Amino acid sequence: MQKPQVFVLDVDGVLTTGQFFYTAKGKAMKVFGADDNDGLSLLKQYMSIHFVTGDKKGFPISKKRIVDDMKFPLDIVSTIRRAEWLSEKYDLQNVIYMGDGIFDHYVMKKVGYSIAPANADESAKKHANYVTARSGGERAVAEACLHILEKFFIPYNPDQLPEGQHKLSGEWAV
Repeated sequence: MQKPQVFVLDVDGVLTTGQFFYTAKGKAMKVFGADDNDGLSLLKQYMSIHFVTGDKKGFPISKKRIVDDMKFPLDIVSTIRRAEWLSEKYDLQNVIYMGDGIFDHYVMKKVGYSIAPANADESAKKHANYVTARSGGERAVAEACLHILEKFFIPYNPDQLPEGQHKLSGEWAV
């Protein structure tokens, strides 16, 4: 794979722990991990970042975090039709896909590079080019971003503050 152009990530089980919290009124919350947005902010100067979810009922929760807060695009895409959806939008050889579910291996077999979190389904991990040491919702996305930077672009240097024209996440800025 040459330099990838887009990083497409599943939401539930990758950016979140995969847990859904329900009340009598329905799905109320999801658990999103720390530092993932920071990792994505380091990566976004090199490639596009796009999120997909198959969770229609939890879409408003995911949209609040991903679109409203993090400012990344998010689409509802069937978990079994993702490869088709991706091929309509991108050259699959230029795609890095991160997923954890029982159907994600269908996508992983077709894209240029794939990543699974440590707690992913066995078929996803088997077909992933890289498996993070961390689980979904527990900084797995941040780890994946650092891996992508090192493998395809310029490694992150923890001894040097990030500089440049790109905007970091800034959620905690004073």
